[in-house]
Amino acid sequence: MKIGFPKGLLYCNYYPFFNSFFSELGCSIVTSPDTNKEILNLGVKYCIDEACLPIKIFHGHVAYLKDKCDYMFIPRLMSISSNESICPKFCGLPEMIKNSIPDFPDMISYPIYMDTEKNFMKFIKKCGHLFTMNNFKIQKAYLKGKSAQADFLSKNKIHKVHNIKVALAGHPYNIFDSYTNLNLIKKLDELNIGILTEKDIDENLINKQMKTLFKKPFWTFARKSYGFSTFCAKNNLVNGIIYVSSFACGIDSVVLELIKKELSNFPILVLKIDEQTGEAGFNTRLEAFSDMLERRYNFNENNISQPR
Repeated sequence: MKIGFPKGLLYCNYYPFFNSFFSELGCSIVTSPDTNKEILNLGVKYCIDEACLPIKIFHGHVAYLKDKCDYMFIPRLMSISSNESICPKFCGLPEMIKNSIPDFPDMISYPIYMDTEKNFMKFIKKCGHLFTMNNFKIQKAYLKGKSAQADFLSKNKIHKVHNIKVALAGHPYNIFDSYTNLNLIKKLDELNIGILTEKDIDENLINKQMKTLFKKPFWTFARKSYGFSTFCAKNNLVNGIIYVSSFACGIDSVVLELIKKELSNFPILVLKIDEQTGEAGFNTRLEAFSDMLERRYNFNENNISQPR
């Protein structure tokens, strides 16, 4: 039995778990390639115009895989954390896909609540019973998936050391899809700028930053982006913030205003991306931001080193 895993949206966060889980149940995992021009063109072809770029990209990955698997894994993601919501497009993604892409294979699209282990196990059992009625085998596959996910989370990527560092904020699928963000991380390295991402900061430290808001955000991504950005800035971990935002993302629009209000005098570059984003203008803005950070860094270093 082949299960198709589209390499888009939260694939970058949860693939280790589901790959191990389904493999343990005897399934063969088929993934789409990294995002490329073909994937983007397929996404633009099948997805509605009003959707954001990550949703279009996901449609492209699904269209690429649809004839290569028996089941397509597109769970209806409802919640990641307790008392928090997620982008409504995640909740309606199975319907968007079914009504946009013809000749579609069977889909694993059960609702998934990841706010508690008990709720998550309901989803796991439903998925497991598609392939076996042996609950012991399902539990064993679940534990193996948890172990794989824990290994993935414990292996923080070692970033190159640079004098100037930025907090790279935004939705994870915008940060880690190099085609979508025009190889942003590589370009920053070439400009001698190091990076920090949400994965480098303990989530408890991120959550403490919520105390600066009069009301906790409704959205998981908003909480993480705001907490991560403000924590890095206030603790002098970075020299600036680069926020990668999808055009037409409502959540990003709100979060950016909250960050700017809290960090009014801190360097922040907002990079909006969609299928029309041009690399020339993108590079120009990056280089200008890099020059500004370097001037600020040199000014501060000179002032510190001068005798008083």
